[in-house]
Amino acid sequence: MKGKVRKATIKDAETIQFLINEYAKQGLMLPRSLNSIYENIRDFFVYEENKEIAGVCALTIVWDNLAEIRSLAVHPEKRKLGIGTILVKTCLEDAKNLGITRIFTLTYQSNFFKKLEFEEIDKNSLPQKIWRDCINCVKFPDCDETAMEIVTGGANDTGKTT
Repeated sequence: MKGKVRKATIKDAETIQFLINEYAKQGLMLPRSLNSIYENIRDFFVYEENKEIAGVCALTIVWDNLAEIRSLAVHPEKRKLGIGTILVKTCLEDAKNLGITRIFTLTYQSNFFKKLEFEEIDKNSLPQKIWRDCINCVKFPDCDETAMEIVTGGANDTGKTT
């Protein structure tokens, strides 16, 4: 791959929203407002190739030792090239550097996350997420996403991340 991952900047916000909302239109993920992207721009990583953004992913801190991987979207023409995996691994490394060892996601793509060693969990084990975000979701309380989690080593751990 000839691209690179970098932290998102303000100038990336509209492209990030476009990628996310293209999948949201298909019912594959929840939409994000441009305001939400701007407010959370520091959470986002982008995969850039030839000065074009080919993928996005965010790591959002939810609570003490708990973070969420969210808004993973890869340009449709760039799928199946490993960009999603690179972005998730970047988020896991970021969590490790922050000392966060418990990372979860809510997803419709459980097989993808299983390949990265995430395991299915009960959504009820994520009360902070439910009261922070889910309570305002149009799908609440009938969420059809799968909750998945990975527990990794923290910043002082010498073991592997994934």
